[in-house]
Amino acid sequence: MIQITITWIGLLMLWCICTGMAEEGEYMKYKDRSQPVAIRVQDLLSRMTLEEKIGQMVQIDRIAATPDIMQKYHIGSLLSGGGSSPLPQATATDWVNMVNGFQKGSLATRLGIPMIYGIDAVHGNNNVFNATIFPHNVGLGATRQVAVAHLITIEPSIRDPELVRRIGAATALEVRATGIPYAFAPCIAVCRDPRWGRCYESYSEDPKVVQEMTDIILGLQGEIPNGTRKGVPYVAGKNNVVACAKHFVGDGGTTEGINESNTVIDTHGLLSIHMPPYYDSVIKGVSTVMVSYTSWNNKKMHSNRDLISTFLKDTLNFKGFVISDWEGIDRITSPPHSNYTYSVEASILAGIDMVMVPVKFSEFIDDLTNLVKNKYIPMDRIDDAVGRILQVKFISGLFENPLADFSLVNELGKQASKAPPRLTFEHRNLAREAVRKSVVLLKNGKSADDPLLPLPKYVPRILVAGSHADNLGYQCGGWTINWQGFSGNNNTAGTTIRSAVSSAVLPGTEVVYLENPDSDDVKSGNFAYAIVVVGEHPYTESFGDSKNLTMADPGPNVINNVCGAVKCVVVLISGRPIVIQPYMSTIDALVAAWLPGSEGQGVTDVLFGDYGFTGKLPRTWFKTVDQLPMNIGDSNYDPLFPFGFGLSTKTEVAK
Repeated sequence: MIQITITWIGLLMLWCICTGMAEEGEYMKYKDRSQPVAIRVQDLLSRMTLEEKIGQMVQIDRIAATPDIMQKYHIGSLLSGGGSSPLPQATATDWVNMVNGFQKGSLATRLGIPMIYGIDAVHGNNNVFNATIFPHNVGLGATRQVAVAHLITIEPSIRDPELVRRIGAATALEVRATGIPYAFAPCIAVCRDPRWGRCYESYSEDPKVVQEMTDIILGLQGEIPNGTRKGVPYVAGKNNVVACAKHFVGDGGTTEGINESNTVIDTHGLLSIHMPPYYDSVIKGVSTVMVSYTSWNNKKMHSNRDLISTFLKDTLNFKGFVISDWEGIDRITSPPHSNYTYSVEASILAGIDMVMVPVKFSEFIDDLTNLVKNKYIPMDRIDDAVGRILQVKFISGLFENPLADFSLVNELGKQASKAPPRLTFEHRNLAREAVRKSVVLLKNGKSADDPLLPLPKYVPRILVAGSHADNLGYQCGGWTINWQGFSGNNNTAGTTIRSAVSSAVLPGTEVVYLENPDSDDVKSGNFAYAIVVVGEHPYTESFGDSKNLTMADPGPNVINNVCGAVKCVVVLISGRPIVIQPYMSTIDALVAAWLPGSEGQGVTDVLFGDYGFTGKLPRTWFKTVDQLPMNIGDSNYDPLFPFGFGLSTKTEVAK
């Protein structure tokens, strides 16, 4: 009898939880998962005070947060900015414990509304030690679909959206492994000038390519079921994350590629070049959109009501929430933060729903509260913003599963030593596949009759040279572990190109590494050939803006010293086309490897012929910077290598 009583009590408690029945007996629709999302949102909104609503509109950085702050201010969201981690080389378990610690503060509030934690997972879960680092977007834009059986291109204009869907799904798992349900990705900028420091975050200068690559959203969030309403956010389950299309809109079209500056273009140009990827993202159910720091014809995007509210929300029927960039509303004024109350008013009235105020959040809360109480901002606008935020939280399952568990921790990097056999290296193999599909062969031999590639694996002696050959940080680029990336091989796990070469060649082949050899060293070395790996150092955002687009020293000297003495293939590690024309006559073979990430074997897969080169340029490669900006379709189009160019090779048996 006692056992039966306990069983019935347990069943009653379970029924109360599932149907939203509070301990006091009050039925709360927002807690009832059987209710439609719209009903749950309206029920919760009706119970919230102004203070609780405004708290939901705030996103702060973890460095400014404590569980008590989360509870006191009803903070709706947290983030880790670039490099913001709980510990140096923190494990997935460390991340889960940190996120759950903050979440418990949110759940202790009167209504128990969970916060949503976001992170810049822009090429894998790139802030996290040992995560798989995929190629940056510019490389993925070079991939194309190929019929493997016959190596026949399906259609020249088609890239490989199926590949980025798989990368999105793998990234989602690795983000969820750390307890985080929200990724600030993808960047769907259409970069029209490689002088821009964020050009590597763009898939292509061609909006059609970027549109195709928005399929990564379906990997991150999950495939949308048939019959789902267009424009409504969708997250499939606990293995997926909330995605974020960014940066709305025109961030890739600024004058001279200057970051965060002004995009001068007419309405037709904006809608035909920079807006199309947003059409596709909304249709594919993207849950959030991040606004750009830039201006359109001198109007700051963070205060542009016509584009955010009228076009994105009304015309495109976007039903998710709009988030600002880091301190983005501060920069509405010049100098930034010079009239903050105005910035708060202008941004919220423009249609921004959640504001990234990483540290000084109390000032934002106070200003917004006063603006609402004094009727400068109507309550309807606040309810619209909070309703959108709550909808995404309900759809993503946060109310049912607010605390992350540890069931996915082995998904991070898919480490063979800890993962079950079925998971071993799955994500790293996917990244390796992405690398080999993204590298573009620009030159192969001094003449078509004498190709250098594929390289023979069995020769007495080969030279590997250049500052980027044995530097994982350079290979990964910005947004890796730290905001500006890193240098060296100790900050995360991966395989450098030098290590990949040593693994690829056959026994008996000696691999000599000289980072910066002089010509005498090369001439006396009796090398069969040389692999020179040079390019750009890591950078992020404005730190990457460049007027000259030259490779980092001592790259030019290495090319001249090595390629002037022995047959060489030059592998460029860069986030964009850089000046290469002066060295073309010296170089035997030239490969654009972009920023390949942690799996350097993808480069050697094609250098040695295990796979053929299939990549095609996602960007026009200029002759001189004086030609910029220059994009496919321009009347003055005279490139060194045109958009879509890329030589092919076939798979060869090792020789």
